[in-house]
Amino acid sequence: MLYAQIVVFFVLAWFTMKFVWPPIVKALDERAKKIAEGLAAGERGKQELELATRRSTDALREGKEKSAEILGQAEKRAAQIIEEAKAQARIEAERVIVSAKAEIEQESLRAKEGLRDQVAALAVAGAEKILRREIDAKAHAQLLSAIQQDL
Repeated sequence: MLYAQIVVFFVLAWFTMKFVWPPIVKALDERAKKIAEGLAAGERGKQELELATRRSTDALREGKEKSAEILGQAEKRAAQIIEEAKAQARIEAERVIVSAKAEIEQESLRAKEGLRDQVAALAVAGAEKILRREIDAKAHAQLLSAIQQDL
């Protein structure tokens, strides 16, 4: 009976090694392969995450630098626009002042001319009243014109 048990044991061992063991080994190998691939994928994912983190940090830093640069340019442009506006305002003010002075000068000349005419008319009227009989306006028009010019 011991021989029978030994024979059954060897038959069972042979059957297990021939039909049961290869699928188990194959399943274990596939599982080990999947685990190795998963670990490699995890490592790649970790590296890609680190790379993406570095890229996003770099992009954020570049964005901040560009925004600071754009803000600086905008401030410079605003100051430049203000200075240009001040210069335009000065030019316009000078033009208005020159125009006003010219207009004042013209008004002054008109007023002087008007006063001259009035004084001449008053002088002629006064002289006419005083010397009405002796002055002939047509005969002495040139003399009166010269008096008017002198005034």
